[in-house]
Amino acid sequence: MKTLVVFALVAAASAYSFSGFQRDEPDEVPLAQKQHDISSLLYKVYEPLHDANLKTLVDTFDPEANLSNFPDGGVAVRKLLKELKDHKLEEKQHFFSVFNDTQREQALLLTNVLLQCQDWKTGISYAAYFRQRLNEEEFIYALYAAVRHSPLSRNVVLPPIYEILPHFFTSAEVLQKAYRAKIKATPGKFVTNFTGTPNNPEYRVAYFTEDIGLSTHYFNWHLEYPFWWNDTFGPHIERKGETFFWIHHQLNNRFDAERLSNHLDLVQKLHWDETLHDGFHPHTTYKYGDRFPIRPDDIHIENVDHVAEVHDLVVLENRIRDAIDHGYIINKEGSKVDIRNEEGIDILGNIIESSLYSPNVEYYGSLNNLAHVLLGHQGDPHDKYHEAPSVLEHYETATRDPAFYQLHKYIDDLFRKHKDRLPPYNKEELEFRGVAINNINIDGPLETYIEDYEYSLVNAVDDKDEVEDLEISTYIQRLKHKDFSFNIDIINNNDGDVLSTIRIFAWPHRDSNGVIFPFNEGRWRAIELDKFFKTLKPGENHIVRKSVESSVTVPDVPSINTLHDKVEAALTAGSDLHLEQFVSAAGLPNRLLIPKGNEAGVEFKLVVAVTDGAADAAINGLETFEKFHHYGYKGVYPDKKPHGYPLDRHVPDERIFHDIPNFAETIVKVFNHDEHIHHH
Repeated sequence: MKTLVVFALVAAASAYSFSGFQRDEPDEVPLAQKQHDISSLLYKVYEPLHDANLKTLVDTFDPEANLSNFPDGGVAVRKLLKELKDHKLEEKQHFFSVFNDTQREQALLLTNVLLQCQDWKTGISYAAYFRQRLNEEEFIYALYAAVRHSPLSRNVVLPPIYEILPHFFTSAEVLQKAYRAKIKATPGKFVTNFTGTPNNPEYRVAYFTEDIGLSTHYFNWHLEYPFWWNDTFGPHIERKGETFFWIHHQLNNRFDAERLSNHLDLVQKLHWDETLHDGFHPHTTYKYGDRFPIRPDDIHIENVDHVAEVHDLVVLENRIRDAIDHGYIINKEGSKVDIRNEEGIDILGNIIESSLYSPNVEYYGSLNNLAHVLLGHQGDPHDKYHEAPSVLEHYETATRDPAFYQLHKYIDDLFRKHKDRLPPYNKEELEFRGVAINNINIDGPLETYIEDYEYSLVNAVDDKDEVEDLEISTYIQRLKHKDFSFNIDIINNNDGDVLSTIRIFAWPHRDSNGVIFPFNEGRWRAIELDKFFKTLKPGENHIVRKSVESSVTVPDVPSINTLHDKVEAALTAGSDLHLEQFVSAAGLPNRLLIPKGNEAGVEFKLVVAVTDGAADAAINGLETFEKFHHYGYKGVYPDKKPHGYPLDRHVPDERIFHDIPNFAETIVKVFNHDEHIHHH
């Protein structure tokens, strides 16, 4: 197997080592000021700083002045400054991909510097200083990662990435119109159409794959759980590998449910030796003119020069399959590590991605990350045209490409092989003594609809300081659902209060041919709708859970204009800024909680499991948790059970679920009356 030049993660890890982490102490800078500073750093990031205070700060800033205050004694700062002095850093006005080793390491040098800063003024000074010197997109990634993980920036909301990098999401045609509007000094509001035309069956689900909120979810999840994270950056992130499995498993299941809503077949998993049928034409360009590459239809997957051969990925896949079959992996010391247990999925997730938590990256490689790059280069595998990175090489855009879902169906199949080798749950593991569900139903319509959503293009067009910003924006169609509630009647026959975990799932009742999914097939296709803790009093408990409360979802990230208005109002009034509900954007947009459905109504099997909260609880005080983000915001998991429990393991006989009173199911229908999403 030839040496892989992509993802030399282990070697890269040592470059970031330092002892200690930022002090987690409150500082005197109000949140509104912090939010203002971060927004100012990201405003028109391809231009010099516009904010007068930040300009003044940078003009008097000496980056080598107080290095003794850094936990690593200034090693990271000196290294970054040396790279700068030796002209080793990526030039400005070039594209950046987190999958490019060299570029990622440069961005993470800055992330490392920012994470070590002991106070806000120092951090913002270094950020502003390197904003002027680093490649713009490297800077954006480094700053987003640092804000996400530094205690100094707790409760700072990262602006939506589609407004900071609008050219990643907005067609070249629309950006041309925006530039013309800017030149003419006339405000403009332009429609963005989905990629392709109704001649392409995939166009029917473009409302999902090209949803900018879905892209934000995927980008933010990877910021929260970066593959490059190790314990030198900060605290250990629990269950990172397992969550890698779960987020992609859910994306697969949700995409399949959208396909069934639109009379399309389920996604077929990728086969390295078969034709990749669906091409992709993004219609987008990088800021300075390079277009996002096109992949034609019906290609045979080729080796990619300087990246990998297809055979390399097949070898990695076979090593992973062997580990699953044997029930153990071999760590880098050569010892066997058992994976036929609840922790196995976490080890496997770290290996497959791979993350720096992989116990043996030299042997198991980096199947997922390498596959993203290999598939991304299929339009130009021999680098004849030196094309820019593809949509698959950015977390911001990966979910737009049909090949993303085929790749992750292939990876999901490996996870399923592992899960199916674990012993099925028995009755004792599933039942909750003395607790029974009497009834479940939905209050309100299960109905989705299409709406227009507007976002700003202010960061897409250049200007001079003295030119006032114009209102230039685009709007795109997106899916939303009407409000509804889950009504659950539960009897607690125990003598006292009991803490329960209420887990709500749904799966498509029928496949594209109208055949009912058997229970064991259906449960693997289940979409997680909600999970929450509830104290049950003795006797009858009537629980109403609103769709907007779902712990698997988050509200839409506020626009840069909304953030600006809230921040300025708080600074002017000297009042506190409250944006807590928007801080973790790792969840799915609440708008996408349920699949689209269709005019006739798509049947879903709705299942509810009520499990023993005291046994599930990983932390105390759960009954006071109004809401937790179960993608595990900041790596905190209130729930000890595996993601997907109790549907995560093979079910040889579904009667076991029908025999336990704390499990209930019913059939519901999801409707949508905008049968055709229009091409404006």
